[in-house]
Amino acid sequence: MKAIKARNLSFSYNGADVLKGINLEVEEGEFLAILGPNGAGKSTLLKCISGILNCRGVEVFGKPIGEYSRNELARIIAYVPQRTEPGFMTVFDTVLLGRRPYMGLRPSKKDLEAVKRALERMGIAGFALKITNKLSGGELQKVGIARALAQEPKILMMDEPTNNLDIRSQLEVMRLAREFSAEGGTVIMVMHDVNLALRFAGRFVFMKNGKIVADGGREILKPSIFREVYGVDVIIEEVRGIPLVVPV
Repeated sequence: MKAIKARNLSFSYNGADVLKGINLEVEEGEFLAILGPNGAGKSTLLKCISGILNCRGVEVFGKPIGEYSRNELARIIAYVPQRTEPGFMTVFDTVLLGRRPYMGLRPSKKDLEAVKRALERMGIAGFALKITNKLSGGELQKVGIARALAQEPKILMMDEPTNNLDIRSQLEVMRLAREFSAEGGTVIMVMHDVNLALRFAGRFVFMKNGKIVADGGREILKPSIFREVYGVDVIIEEVRGIPLVVPV
């Protein structure tokens, strides 16, 4: 089933076209990486198909996105921004915010269990009572992802989630995303690290100047794509069956 469908999607900021006639369909259970240079429109596309920006032509599980209430949409889509802002709440309470679409006046046992699972899955249960403004950038990023997991969404959208993370944490996040997809969830991730994306994702959308330039699996990975999208020459080698892009 189509988790996300965008037809002739366009978007402008202050009269400047950022997205131009985007057509995109994402199946339930796919792990899609959106790649491209700065200013290509990747983050804007993610915000449009997640419902953060008000756009026409987007459907979620066959229903126009505008027909969902904010609460209904939050039970389906979890969005992780590029940066989770620190505050004066504890890590636990920040992750608990992900349960708002389900909570009444007080969190239920199910809500608290969902938070505990998310903290453990991200490896941050050890500082659940720490105030978020005392955390490093990488720790904050993990808190943001844990909050999204606590929503128990069907679609997980992340904007450059491996920023500020060390190599081990990057691998943990990417493995988590792959597991989420393998369990039937849909993952749509904006990334700059091409090689990390190629290692874990199953489908790739390359964007440039607000348009989709290429869309497909590993079969589309040709040096010509990187020359067109990034303006660099590369060689593509395989290391233990994993494609590796090396600029030359």
